[in-house]
Amino acid sequence: MGNVGQGLTLAALLTGLMAGCAAEEAAPGGASGASGASAKTTAKVAQRGGSIGASGSACELPVTFDIAEFWKAEAVDAEETTGSTGDLADLADAFLRQGPVTMACEVDAKPAGKIGFLRVWTGEPGDTDARAVLEDFVAAEQGASGARYSTVKAGDITGTEVEYVTTSELLEETKKEHALAVTTPEGPVVLHLGGMDTAEHEAMLPAYELAKSTLHTTAG
Repeated sequence: MGNVGQGLTLAALLTGLMAGCAAEEAAPGGASGASGASAKTTAKVAQRGGSIGASGSACELPVTFDIAEFWKAEAVDAEETTGSTGDLADLADAFLRQGPVTMACEVDAKPAGKIGFLRVWTGEPGDTDARAVLEDFVAAEQGASGARYSTVKAGDITGTEVEYVTTSELLEETKKEHALAVTTPEGPVVLHLGGMDTAEHEAMLPAYELAKSTLHTTAG
């Protein structure tokens, strides 16, 4: 029964992940239709809805930050999910690992009326700096191009931020992405904001800016 239960858990998680990705990537009107209306976006900050990262919160992480009002955070146990064998486990691994980091938390925008996620990825402690972690993260994303990196002050942490686009060969559309990497004594952390298309991505940027401006390390 343990294996059956694990398989069901794995299947359920993958169904949710694939549904989320499908909603982000397969919805009509993608970035090409939104790019004309999206000139420059201002760094607005969303209304705070809570905080995650600390012990006892929805996601326990090496960092803490505020999440936007109505957004819902849920921890992702990648080790348990990829603990099975076979094609399903391989598929889970492909969804849950990107470059040097593994998905640890997913903050869903749907309760706030938007389609997309702010995802948190964590890695093992080491000497790799935030820029290198972020470069590897972007390089591992299919269809990524046009990356522009900058050094940023994120809360009380100095990190590296990137803005880039991903192109879907199937839909022949591109959309914006943002990610931020910081290093902590417990390992690197990447915050990534996707979205259904560029318009939806830019509508969710205030939530990303809120997370970035309130980012603190939980390690001593």
